[in-house]
Amino acid sequence: MINRLEIYIADSFDPYENLAVEKQLLDTVTEDCCIFYLWQNENTVVIGRNQNPWSECRCTLLSEEGGRLARRLSGGGAVFHDLGNLNFTFLCHEKNYDLSRQMQVIQAACALAGIETQLSGRNDILADGRKFSGNAFYNSGGKSYHHGTLMVCADTEKMQRYLTPSKAKLEAKGVKSVRSRVVNLKDLSPSLTCEEMKQHMINAFEEVYGLKPDILGKISAEDISRLAQSYASWDYLYGKSAPFTFSCSGRYNWGQIELQLQLKNAVITSARVYTDSMDWTLAEKLQEALSLCHLHAEEIERVLATSLPAQIAEDITQLLRNQEI
Repeated sequence: MINRLEIYIADSFDPYENLAVEKQLLDTVTEDCCIFYLWQNENTVVIGRNQNPWSECRCTLLSEEGGRLARRLSGGGAVFHDLGNLNFTFLCHEKNYDLSRQMQVIQAACALAGIETQLSGRNDILADGRKFSGNAFYNSGGKSYHHGTLMVCADTEKMQRYLTPSKAKLEAKGVKSVRSRVVNLKDLSPSLTCEEMKQHMINAFEEVYGLKPDILGKISAEDISRLAQSYASWDYLYGKSAPFTFSCSGRYNWGQIELQLQLKNAVITSARVYTDSMDWTLAEKLQEALSLCHLHAEEIERVLATSLPAQIAEDITQLLRNQEI
C-alpha cells in the first residue's frame, strides 16, 4: 500500500543527468512510497532500449545542430524532447504499480487545463484524436517505473526533421517507431505553459492518490555523475544497436562505387566494395580500412584520409555524410 508520496522536480535540462536521476530514484524508492518525477530535456532525441539510432534519427544532423541523442532503459519508440515538452515518471515497488491510476493522473492534469483526453491502445494519450503523450515502462529488482512525455508547446518541425529515418538503406532488426499524428496541448488551450502544466500535474497527483506529497531535496551530483557519464558514452548510445546492414552508392570522376557494410554493435564487421575505378587496388584498400570502424562519420573520415588518395577519400566521406549517419 502507498502511504507516502514524494515529488522530485529536476532543475537540469541535461538528458544524461536526468536519466541518471530517474535510475537513482528507482533504486532508492521505499516500499510504501510513490515518487513522481518531473523533468525536461533540451533538444534531445531519446530512443528506446532496443532501438537502432540510425533507423530512428538523423544522428549527424542532430549533433551538428547542437542536439543530443539519449537511450532510455525502457522500450518503445523514439521521441523528441525540448523545453516545450514536459516529462514525467511514476516510480514505486511492483506491488504498488497501478497503470490505470497513473494514467488517471495525466488525464486529471489535462482536465485541470480544460482539455479532454482519451487513452489509446498503444499506451498513448490523445486529445482531439491526436497524440500528445507517449508512455513507456521499466522494472528491475522488484521496482517499476512508468514514464512519458507531455507535448505542451514542442517544436514539431524539429521533431519531424530529427525523427525522420536516415536516407541510408538500413535493414535493422531492432524495433521501429510508430509514427503518429501529434498535437501540442497549447493548440487546444492557447494560454497553457509548461510551468502551469507542471503545477496541474502536481495537483492531479495529490488528488488521484489522496495524499499530500513531500517535495524531495536535490540529489547529490556525486551520486549521479558516474551513471550520467555512462549514459552519455558512445558505447551505450550506439554500441547497443542490433545487427544491421548499411549500403550506399555514388558516381565520381574517378568511377562509380557501391558500399555494403555489415554491422554489429555499431562496428563494421564486414565491408564489400564494388567499383569500376581504374585503380584495381581501391576496393581492397577501402574494405581493409573500413573493417572494425565504428559507424561514425568523423572516425571513418580519419581512417579514409590516411588510407586513400585525397580526392577519393573526400568523395567517399561526403557520400557517407549525405546518408546522415
